[in-house]
Amino acid sequence: MRCILIAFIFLMLVLPVCVSIYSTCVPQCNLCLRNPILCYSSSYSFDLPIFQRSQVLIFAIEEINRSQRLLPNITLGYRLFDNCMNVQVALRAASMLIAGSDEIITTEDCRGLPPVVAIIGDPLSIHSVAISRTLSVYRFPLVSFIYCASCVCLSDKREFPSFLRTVPSDAFQVKAIVAIIKHFKWTWIGLVVTDDDYGLYALISINEQVKKFGCVAFSESLQANDKAKMISIINIIKKTTAKVIVLFLTKLVVTVLIKEIVQQNITGKQWIATDSWSAFPILGSNENFNSFGGTIGILPKRGEIPGLEDFLLQAHPTPDPNNNLLTLFWERIFECTFQKNYSMTSSTSLGSSSKICSGLEDIKSTRTEYSDVSELRASYNVYKAVYALAHALHDLASCENGKGPFENRTCANIKHFQSWQVRAAPSYTLFSLKALVYFIFSKEVFYRMCAPNYFLIFSHFLFSCKSVCSKSCMPGTRKATRKGQPVCCFDCVPCADGEISSETDAIECRQCSPDHWSNNGRNQCVLREIEYLSYEDAMGCTLTTTALFGTCLSITVLAVFVLYRNTPVVKANNSELSFLLLIALTLCFLCALCFIGQPSDLTCRLRHVVFGISFVLCISCILVKTIVVIMAFKATLPGNNMMKWFGVTQQRGTVFFFTFIQALICIIWLATNPPFPAKNNKYQTAKIIYECDVGSVTGFGCLLGYIGLLAGISFVLAFLARNLPDTFNEAKFITFSMLIFCAVWITFIPAYISSPGKYTVAVEIFAILASSFGLLFAIFAPKCYIILLRPEQNTKKIKVQIIVLLLIIIIIIVHKEPSTPQYSIIINNSTNNNQSSTPRRVATLPLSSAPRLGFPIVLLYSLTRKCFPSYSPCDFLSLPGQRKSPFLQPGTCLRRTSGL
Repeated sequence: MRCILIAFIFLMLVLPVCVSIYSTCVPQCNLCLRNPILCYSSSYSFDLPIFQRSQVLIFAIEEINRSQRLLPNITLGYRLFDNCMNVQVALRAASMLIAGSDEIITTEDCRGLPPVVAIIGDPLSIHSVAISRTLSVYRFPLVSFIYCASCVCLSDKREFPSFLRTVPSDAFQVKAIVAIIKHFKWTWIGLVVTDDDYGLYALISINEQVKKFGCVAFSESLQANDKAKMISIINIIKKTTAKVIVLFLTKLVVTVLIKEIVQQNITGKQWIATDSWSAFPILGSNENFNSFGGTIGILPKRGEIPGLEDFLLQAHPTPDPNNNLLTLFWERIFECTFQKNYSMTSSTSLGSSSKICSGLEDIKSTRTEYSDVSELRASYNVYKAVYALAHALHDLASCENGKGPFENRTCANIKHFQSWQVRAAPSYTLFSLKALVYFIFSKEVFYRMCAPNYFLIFSHFLFSCKSVCSKSCMPGTRKATRKGQPVCCFDCVPCADGEISSETDAIECRQCSPDHWSNNGRNQCVLREIEYLSYEDAMGCTLTTTALFGTCLSITVLAVFVLYRNTPVVKANNSELSFLLLIALTLCFLCALCFIGQPSDLTCRLRHVVFGISFVLCISCILVKTIVVIMAFKATLPGNNMMKWFGVTQQRGTVFFFTFIQALICIIWLATNPPFPAKNNKYQTAKIIYECDVGSVTGFGCLLGYIGLLAGISFVLAFLARNLPDTFNEAKFITFSMLIFCAVWITFIPAYISSPGKYTVAVEIFAILASSFGLLFAIFAPKCYIILLRPEQNTKKIKVQIIVLLLIIIIIIVHKEPSTPQYSIIINNSTNNNQSSTPRRVATLPLSSAPRLGFPIVLLYSLTRKCFPSYSPCDFLSLPGQRKSPFLQPGTCLRRTSGL
């Protein structure tokens, strides 16, 4: 029978942190026996869970030895080593196993020197790294079973080719932790790790993955015996705004940290535990619950080992001084002390305990972590490790030449194989363990990302914790990072008009399409409302009513002038131009209606053409009327025939010429780049302004500029003629009307530019109506007042003033006669009732002097006599030898006199 040993390096005596780690442990080892290396110290505690794992190792080996199918004719043995929490002690044990320098003991079952094929342990990553580097030189297998040896660095097969483990790598544990953080939408976390390979590799990995969706508020490393660093980390935890803190620590370090956190009464934190301490019983104690209640822990799937509980309850102390492990265990669970000759620890194990152990205590009456088999995790991994090595040895023993794993497909000699050959066999090992788990020994064990593998320490706790640096930005806002702070610390800025964000925590807002606009919540694009100045809204209705009123008023005035066309007031003001001016003003009022309503190709073209031509026609009439008045009063020299050159025909031609130029501008504009309907969204509002684009800005500018030119000329000429006699005061009315016209359109320019949307059109309509009303009232209101309300002035006073003007014109154009009779201008002073009175002689002059002296006399009379009493007409006396002048009207008589 062949005897093969499996070494087990573990930590049985857990020393308090405050006690120095001694290096004075003396190795005392026996082959094929339960004889650990013990570190003697005055202060230690016996770790029941680790002792359970050593018993699981023994149980598995004995179970395999009883099996007839697995490793027949081969007996497995074991050797137990305590690392005393000292990497030097662990390295010494590993070196002894490789070199065979320890004491050799041969029993009846194991003759000679049984080979050690593998080591199971060490429980710490830092120890495993050190031991693996030594064992890798000889390709000596080291199988880790506990979670503190789950460092990602140990997965590097180039550096650690002989390291194997039955626990998941921290890479998978980090993924599980990050998945939990992401699931609960925690974006602001703290991180405390052990200051060794186990913690530092995890720190780097968690930082990298969390930064994809969140931020790490702080990350600190800690050693168990660094009191100053411990206090510093406690202060950071107190001050941080992070509510979620990951403690990626070993059991030894986290024990001290938990004690300090409870003493400082730090509450309101959500702790995330790693597999090394998530099942720590002290978390559920009353004194720790306020601080650590609701802790979330990561644990791999547990296993079941049939028959283990009965085996554990069979443990019993032995008086053998070389196997005192069970003695220490017995003293621990029953809190008693064996006699000195029976125990190596004497009173040191339990301090002041005076109870004496009898060895007959009933272990079944106690319920401890040792006898609890409901949560087999690390112990189950030990069980798997033993079976994995057993299957590897079985493969070597049952290997057939030509099918082996070695060079030339050879097999190892089971009687003289080397430990490195065991390392080759697991590469092909796939076995089912108790029909519970399928295990590939050469692959990395991983956490299955499913619900049963997430274990909540307190599953009845409700998770309402939110750990964020800034609250989430709701739809309609975007995140704006704060300068000098992590990306998780941000402000929520509302989206601008026309932009939306439909997701929570949007990084940027999305622009709506041109036909859409953001709603009030800035979280949805909605169709823009088409807006234009319509007849239905209040403003459009008001402007329409005003335009129609102006049209009716113009037509009414036109009707009055037509009805009273033979009266002096109408005739004296060039009735033909007055009629044409009233028609032009009617068109001005009507063109305002073209600006109201939905724009179309027709209305856009029509509105500007009608506007330009009607206003030019209006201003042309006013300009011609102004020229007529000026020419009549400036023709003062005898024989001046200026009026012949500006008669009725010339006046009509002038109006037509000015209007034709505007029509020509409109034709060219419409032919090249005419106005067209367009949607205007430049105002960045929720509405699209449907308006008429002018097309050619040059054409529109020429149209307005031509109107402004004519208006300016009319205003200047009327202003020059403002000092003519009051009887002929139409020049003053024209001046006033053109002043209103120019003021309205000068004010229109800034108002038009600054008015948004449909109000632009409203401002233009207002300018049209205001200027039209200004011309209508300033020019025609005084005349209508006389015609309708003061008819006596229309037939008498005004008639006298008109006849004086006509008389001047007659004197200027009358032919001279050879005889020079004298004539007097006589006006009869009579009442309205036709009562006769004595005529009053105004002036007597020779006819030959009439063209030369008549005009100054009449003009002087008109200027000095503004108001006349009522006059009755006198008989008309024709000049001898002359035909009756068509200019003379009843009311003024020329009488031949013999002297003055």
